[in-house]
Amino acid sequence: MSNVAADTAASFCATVADEWWRNGVREAVVCPGSRSTPMALALVRHGGLRVTVRLDERGAGFFAIGLALASGHATVVLTTSGTAAAELHAAVVEAHHQGVPLLVCTADRPPELRDVGAPQTIEQTHLFGRAVRWSGDLGVPDEAARAMWRSFASRAVAEAEEGPRGPGPVHLNLPFREPLIGEPGELPPPRLNGEPWHRLAGAAPGETGSAGALVSADLGDLGELGRPGSRGVIVAGGGAGPHRQVVTALAGELGWPLLADPRSGCRVAGSTVVAAADALLRHEGFATEMTPEVVLRVGDPWASKALAGWLSRTAADRAVQVAVDPSWAWKDPGRDVSLITRRLRGATGSPPAGSAPAGSAGASPWLQRWMEAEAAAQGAIDGVLDGHTEASEPAAARSLYDYVSSEGSIVASSSMPVRDLEWFARPRALPPRVFANRGANGIDGVVSTALGVAASGAAGSVFALVGDLAVLHDASALVRPASGRPAMPAVIVVLDNDGGGIFNFLPQASDLDETEFELLFGTPQRPAVAELAVACGYGVHEVTMAADFVPALAAAHEEAAAMGLPAFVVVHTERKANVALHGEIDAAVRKRLDGLGRGPAS
Repeated sequence: MSNVAADTAASFCATVADEWWRNGVREAVVCPGSRSTPMALALVRHGGLRVTVRLDERGAGFFAIGLALASGHATVVLTTSGTAAAELHAAVVEAHHQGVPLLVCTADRPPELRDVGAPQTIEQTHLFGRAVRWSGDLGVPDEAARAMWRSFASRAVAEAEEGPRGPGPVHLNLPFREPLIGEPGELPPPRLNGEPWHRLAGAAPGETGSAGALVSADLGDLGELGRPGSRGVIVAGGGAGPHRQVVTALAGELGWPLLADPRSGCRVAGSTVVAAADALLRHEGFATEMTPEVVLRVGDPWASKALAGWLSRTAADRAVQVAVDPSWAWKDPGRDVSLITRRLRGATGSPPAGSAPAGSAGASPWLQRWMEAEAAAQGAIDGVLDGHTEASEPAAARSLYDYVSSEGSIVASSSMPVRDLEWFARPRALPPRVFANRGANGIDGVVSTALGVAASGAAGSVFALVGDLAVLHDASALVRPASGRPAMPAVIVVLDNDGGGIFNFLPQASDLDETEFELLFGTPQRPAVAELAVACGYGVHEVTMAADFVPALAAAHEEAAAMGLPAFVVVHTERKANVALHGEIDAAVRKRLDGLGRGPAS
């Protein structure tokens, strides 16, 4: 009798085995055990993998090393849970020091059987410590995660064979629930032409090498897709700064729009830069019309869900996505990237003779369409904000980015401030630096980060853009030594909407009773930020009208510089009105785009 959970586990394991084969894996060593049944069956039943069964896990690990040394390819070794997994440790350490690529797979009990005295259950996550190149655990197989199964398997091989520290062991912990025998259904489709889900620049599919052999990709490798006149897009996020000159030159040469996050350093006023990508891609017709053939991604992902969703849809439409990933961080939440390179070598060559500058009347219809849409969106945003006399969060973000000098810096908090800066900051000739704790951070420590940037003395005038809850959460940052303090001349711009403003954009705001919503998500707090800042001895400028914001910035900036202390600009807004304003801006952009009609790029 079929069991849905068991069938899902079987599908997951069959997908992983198939993707390993597509990545050049040909050998697997399996040790007998019950919990590893789904993966063992998938390996045996694949047909393209040779499976060797070894009784002793310690010996099996060294056996797998021998296979890998001889073939030069990653070899799978699979055990059941408990001390069977620990028995592999000696072989893992050997493979680590010798540089042997192993895919070390340890079956595990599901979370509900851990830490409750269940037999043959130990702590297996990170079991091998620093002796592995990478470790992964997707949890009990779940249909909701099927889109990432091939990426998970392909990455494991890439990490084992071509990781930044050279070849070595990778640990995959695989928890399964009973029943352990199921029938796989239809597997997630592989890449076009059966290629590995992730290819590494400088390594052909199925080929191995050392980390030192990994070279940067030239977009010329993409053939006609990497030539002027093709339908390409460059997406630049945080961390793209070191590539700024190459990226902007490449965009101009190829005639591709450059979608630039403020954190990228690339949001420079010019003929190819698109800042209003979030608003543009919320227009379904425009997003569909402007589906590219190739996407070059440099730096961190944007916060924008509209952009992330569009990138995933373009990947589904067979657009080639290339990621420049110098730190080997695999910042690809949608599993959309098909080609990875450590370094962007530069432009692909000279534009065709007589070609017009990008953005000029003679530019390609593709780029011209993007730039017309960008101009329309910026005009729509200005039109809406000019029609509101009250202070607002989008207007504050837009004005702050305009105000800070090119030698200065902005530290943006997660949640809404970083999004408002990303969505509404217009390009400028010489933009400021923008920092944000976006790795794994919500609102924790944002003020402390801003004050640390200011205390460094290396970032010019420092302005923070934060919400009221971020300040209250990090209230201890406002406490300072009575003497001997470092100078911290930061202007803390607080978007004070009396609570967690981002939750008003989420389903909780409409699906819950208002009392419950405010208790659990709105969470207004006391004391107010202005009261706290005054109590700590800092200057505070409170703003309720849009016209007063820039004068308040100037006054606070002067105070902070003179005192060497933070000064606050508290912008009072209302959460529901903020949601409505964002909707008004989106509607205005849609109307402007509708007025443009469909362009020649379609």
